[in-house]
Amino acid sequence: MYLKRVAEGPQRGPQLLVSRADAGLVVYLFANEVPEIEDEAVRIIAVAREANPPSRLVGPRTKIAVDTLERDVDPVGACIGARGSRIQAVVNELRGEKIDVIRWSPDPATYIANALSPARVDEARLVNPEERQAHVLVAEDQLSLAIGKEGQNVRLAARLTGWKIDIKDVAKYDYEAENRKIEAAAAQHYAQEIEEDYIEYEDTSEEVDEDALLEQTTEVPSNSA
Repeated sequence: MYLKRVAEGPQRGPQLLVSRADAGLVVYLFANEVPEIEDEAVRIIAVAREANPPSRLVGPRTKIAVDTLERDVDPVGACIGARGSRIQAVVNELRGEKIDVIRWSPDPATYIANALSPARVDEARLVNPEERQAHVLVAEDQLSLAIGKEGQNVRLAARLTGWKIDIKDVAKYDYEAENRKIEAAAAQHYAQEIEEDYIEYEDTSEEVDEDALLEQTTEVPSNSA
C-alpha cells in the first residue's frame, strides 16, 4: 500500500488514505530497490500508470522515465538491475504488473520515440509543437506493438510525455500533404500572434491617449496675487 495522505478526523483521530493504484507506489518501490535513485544519481522524471485498465482484456501497466546527470551511470540499466533483478522485485510487489523503463530526453521527438517502447520507431514528427501534437511513423509490423492492446501503449506514452501521439504507417505516410498541413497551421498560428500583438498595441495606445487627454483637461491653479 502507498500512503497518499493523512487527514485529521473530528472524532476517530488521524485517517490514513492509502492506495495500491497510485503512481507514487511505483516511485517508492523503485527508490527502495535502486540505490542510485536514493543517492540521486538517477532521477525519476515522470510516471504514467494504468493500474485499473478500462478493459478486462488488458492488464495493468506502468511506464517510467528516468534520467541521470552522471556520465558513467546508465539510468535504465540501474533500474532494471543485473539480469532484471531490481525491476523483477518491483513487478513482484505489484503482482505481475508490466513495467517499461525508458530514458527521458529533453528532445521531445526522442522522448516520444523512447516512450513507445518496446515498439521500434522510424521517426517522430512534431507536427504542431504549440498544441503538442506528434506523428509517430513506424513500420507495418510495428503498428500493433506501438499502439498496444486496446491502445494501452500509445495511451500511456501520451500521458508520460504530455504529447498527443498519432501512430502512422511509414509506408503510407504522405509527407507532402502533411507538410502542407504543418505549414498552414504554422502560418495560422503566426497570424494569430500578430493579431494578438496588434490588439494589445491598440489597447496600450488607447490608455496613453486617455492619459494625455486627462493632462490636457486638468486645470492648474494660477498663482494670483
